[in-house]
Amino acid sequence: MTESVAETTDAASSPHDGPNGTANGDRKASSHSHSGSVWGLALGSVGVVFGDIGTSPLYALRESVAHTARAGVLDRNNVIGVVSLLLWALIITVTLKYVLVLMRADNKGEGGTLSLLALIEGKLGTRTAFVFTLGAAGAALFYGDSIITPAISVLSAVEGLKLLSDVDGIKEWLPALDPYILPITVVILTGLFAVQSRGTETVAKWFGPIMAVWFAILIGGGLIHIVDDPGIFLAFDPLRGVEFLTEHGLLGFVVLGSVFLAVTGGEALYADMGHFGRRPIQLAWLCFVFPALAINYLGQGALVLHRPETLKQPFFLMFPSWALIPMILMATIATIIASQAVITGAYSMTQQAVQLGLLPRFETRHTSETLAGQIYMPRVNWLLLIGVLFLVLLFKSSDNLGAAYGIAVTGTMLVTSLLAFTVFRHVWRWPVWLSALIIAPFICVDTVFLVSNLLKLFEGGYVPVMLACSIIVAMWTWVRGTKIVFMKSRRESVPLDSLVRMLARSKPFRPPGMAVFLTSDPETAPAALMHNLKHNSVLHAKNVILTVKTAPTPSVPEDNRVMIEPITDDFTRIVVTFGYMETPNVPKALAACRKMGLKFDIMTTTFFVGKRTFKASPTSGMPLWQDKLFIAMAKDAANATDFYHIPSGRVVELGQQITV
Repeated sequence: MTESVAETTDAASSPHDGPNGTANGDRKASSHSHSGSVWGLALGSVGVVFGDIGTSPLYALRESVAHTARAGVLDRNNVIGVVSLLLWALIITVTLKYVLVLMRADNKGEGGTLSLLALIEGKLGTRTAFVFTLGAAGAALFYGDSIITPAISVLSAVEGLKLLSDVDGIKEWLPALDPYILPITVVILTGLFAVQSRGTETVAKWFGPIMAVWFAILIGGGLIHIVDDPGIFLAFDPLRGVEFLTEHGLLGFVVLGSVFLAVTGGEALYADMGHFGRRPIQLAWLCFVFPALAINYLGQGALVLHRPETLKQPFFLMFPSWALIPMILMATIATIIASQAVITGAYSMTQQAVQLGLLPRFETRHTSETLAGQIYMPRVNWLLLIGVLFLVLLFKSSDNLGAAYGIAVTGTMLVTSLLAFTVFRHVWRWPVWLSALIIAPFICVDTVFLVSNLLKLFEGGYVPVMLACSIIVAMWTWVRGTKIVFMKSRRESVPLDSLVRMLARSKPFRPPGMAVFLTSDPETAPAALMHNLKHNSVLHAKNVILTVKTAPTPSVPEDNRVMIEPITDDFTRIVVTFGYMETPNVPKALAACRKMGLKFDIMTTTFFVGKRTFKASPTSGMPLWQDKLFIAMAKDAANATDFYHIPSGRVVELGQQITV
């Protein structure tokens, strides 16, 4: 077994006395053996990885330039300055930071906040408060992004319907559609979340081609209008953006918060790296996606310079009136695809958080017989839908939602930069000066963006902040509670070796077959074993003490999957290790042990699981409110039998009450 296996949390990761498990997210477990050509994978990444950032042109330039219009300073130099900020935000934050630097800081091919957290913990051998806080904050802020992205993306696309009232030949027979914007958005979003249980395998193969068409449209629309004012190419001069910021002071800082909307999908480049590989994503960005975005922003800027009245909807007004309805439909499809990627990303983040011991187990349903990564998490899905609909009905427009958007994403990006510095310093053993030289400029940029977005805290930015704080408290409570339960259980438990020696002298009833006792602590006698002896006076002919551990790597080679330690002829200790992106299948792992001499037959094996119930106590070490929160989370945890893919007909549950 690998030496880098992280210390597992207690079985209180669910109300069952089972091992700390692992599961994969909505990404392939075998993420490092990418099949298909590089260009084919690049096309696939266009549909999954770049959906969020690819729909930013719907609102990013509009929101950024609108601040100058409201301040009465909408002139040529300011428009060029804002477009310059948009372009250089893409160049610095996405191209340099993620594509060229951070994508090299991977955990066996996987990227993302929690992958870095697992990598650091595996190297350090412990979980420090600093690393835990960063990991929890990054995951919590990602959930904020997962809720806001579908809301603002779909709403901004549907808002294009407002323009139909000004189109000759349409306005005569079409009523004003403003009152229908919110209902249509709610219906689309509800339908999107409702179909998640069917899986995305069938439609996902179309995501890449559809988004490729979308980016081609971005290029076409931009090229048509760049000729309106070729002076827009001055935006490639970074000094234009710097001059705008220095001349306008606080206004420039406010505009910078909206400029960040252009890079809100940058984190997906890194988080989805394991699904497609580093090179396909880099090729897709450098050869297609970035040029498409740059050309479109230049075209929108030239259009606004040529016709300032188009600022109300510069993206849709880039196209002729006859193409307005098709463009609204295409934009809606693109935003649905972008939302789909964020939803499945939330599943992935949740599963990684579960196996890292940050959250209790969630019910996971596999929606594909061929792709292990295609999963559906009912509870996460419906919680996301409630959050998305709440934001849509609360803010009512994409303009208002823009104020809430930036904080979640800038916070996640800053956390990723700080974790990357920790990787450079402690995992790669780089000197401090070199680590700082590489990552400090990005930390400064992320901090500036975060502070500029914090100016919108009371305009809607409080929503992701409150959500993130709530999730961090939940994670802190779960980690703290499981540690308390683990320590209390260990104090009250009997060492396994001592119990085995005592049983050698006693004569309990010995039915044939094998008993498998799931536990998170292989050194002590499982509670289910003790209850079975105490109340039934039964000890099977063969007994296996089974612990499942999570490795700080996405997957574990089959040769390192299982460690078998014979204790006596009657008892065997087995430790099964899964990577944090793998699906834990206990019967399959035990079946593989036959090659190592274990006589395992599922039809003659009984799995014993201790079902724990918790009772709050003011003297447990946590405040009473935290005890109650921990108990509520434990009650909602997924069943260990389903989580570990154990046949329900082979399971016996024995109850145990613990005071926390």
